[in-house]
Amino acid sequence: MTKPAEFILHATLAVVFALGLGGAPKADARTLRWSHQHDIASLDPMAADDGFTQGFQGWFYEALTGYDQDLKLVPMLAERWDNPEPSKWVFYLRAGVSFHDGSPFTADDVIFSWRRSLTPGSAIRHIGAKAVQVNKIDDHTIEVVTPVPNPILPRDWALLYIMSKPWAQRNRAGRVGEAKPGSSPYASRHENGTGPFRVTDRQPRARTVLKRYEGYWNPDIPGNVTQVVFQPIAKASERVAALVSGNMDIVMPVPPESLPSLENAADVRIMNAPEARVIFIGMDQHRKELLFSSVKGKNPFKDKRVRSAMGLAIDVQDINRRAMNGAGQAVGTIIADRINGYDPAFGAPYTSNVDQARKLLTDAGYPDGFSVRLACPEGLYADDTRVCAAIVQMLARIGIRVDVAVRDNMMPPARGLPRAVPDDSMYLLSWAPRNQDAAGALFALVSCRDSAAGAGWLNLGGYCNREIDALTARIEAEPDLARRNIMIKEAFAMLRNDYGYLPLLQPPMSWGVRKDIRLTQRANNVLDVRSIVMP
Repeated sequence: MTKPAEFILHATLAVVFALGLGGAPKADARTLRWSHQHDIASLDPMAADDGFTQGFQGWFYEALTGYDQDLKLVPMLAERWDNPEPSKWVFYLRAGVSFHDGSPFTADDVIFSWRRSLTPGSAIRHIGAKAVQVNKIDDHTIEVVTPVPNPILPRDWALLYIMSKPWAQRNRAGRVGEAKPGSSPYASRHENGTGPFRVTDRQPRARTVLKRYEGYWNPDIPGNVTQVVFQPIAKASERVAALVSGNMDIVMPVPPESLPSLENAADVRIMNAPEARVIFIGMDQHRKELLFSSVKGKNPFKDKRVRSAMGLAIDVQDINRRAMNGAGQAVGTIIADRINGYDPAFGAPYTSNVDQARKLLTDAGYPDGFSVRLACPEGLYADDTRVCAAIVQMLARIGIRVDVAVRDNMMPPARGLPRAVPDDSMYLLSWAPRNQDAAGALFALVSCRDSAAGAGWLNLGGYCNREIDALTARIEAEPDLARRNIMIKEAFAMLRNDYGYLPLLQPPMSWGVRKDIRLTQRANNVLDVRSIVMP
């Protein structure tokens, strides 16, 4: 049998040849060579709504606010902000900031970017819609009027990257270009941000090169990287081989099965921590008759006793040990502990109790259980198929027979698409609010799908609790943060008691890093070049 170390060495030769790196000259000591399993969707900061793309774009585009290495809200293009009225915010912009083309950053760029975010092709219209009006007070002061009181607008607008108005208009990029086959809008291939790096070469699905922007407004960032060469490598074995061979400095993610081999690899270290997102089970609680089930004429998931029986049958601590080598973190709610508003009182993981679970199923009228189908992603989360396999075994103990349907693409749907229950009985999904706030999960995952525009956009199973909806509406408009957190705690306690979702784990973030590189592993799984120090 080939030993793991020997396999990596053989794979290294293959990946070196495939990437064309074998005869390349040695990179400068401060050139960071980085690989991820995905490429970014676009350079346009409003054309995509996925966390990886937005995190990467944060190297060259910036918003008024942002997050530090601990996911704390910090000033970026705005030095400070005030909330003089419940539905009004005032942002004081930094002076002396320039875009990569040398043009000055002003209030006009912020107003333009807000308006552009609302154009039909935008993937972040929900962010722009947080305001109904943006007024220019002077070149470095704006007033933002919200449709309802919004106590966390600075968090929401950390996702609104600012573009240069003159640059966009000059290059016919005043609107977000729609992602159509064969189309290539200018802003999807070029950038002109204010961030610490500028893109000098972009070859989609192959290579993106960034170089340090010498005119960056903040000269005190701790990192010393001067150039980044990014190459997406889909196959995990090839990413790992590139790291071991020295052709990559950082690779993300590292599959759990590769971790034991890399522990003994020279000049390589593994960074492991739970990610600030939660993997959970969602159930079709909308249809009158459950799809792909032996139960006919009704939907057992509408019965709380059935949902709670499943929660008691699944041992999340055991799933973490068996499927994730203990690298994840078992949870009792659908948001991670790093999310703003989280409270330990949300509850520990449900305690597994098979006998009680069987009794609940019997009381609900299913003494012999029933059959269902579980939609399971493959390769989207760490060890997702192994998690699904463990769920199948655990539910079988109480008579629930699960057929797994492996899905190649189970990424959350884009906002604005028709919302519908999944074509399966239940599904495995993972999500985290990008504004790092608990109310974001209530709005997207928990709200009844027929409620306010946009609410429940990720509530695929059609869970609906009008009491939680009413509380969510109050949370979104409550300016007193202490009272707001009390209501958040109440809403999540109601969701937990209702078994609306079955939370499982925070998946592990596993990064492979050269030993002589210093960096911070952010809990949102975003690599921040500002913190990277190379020898």
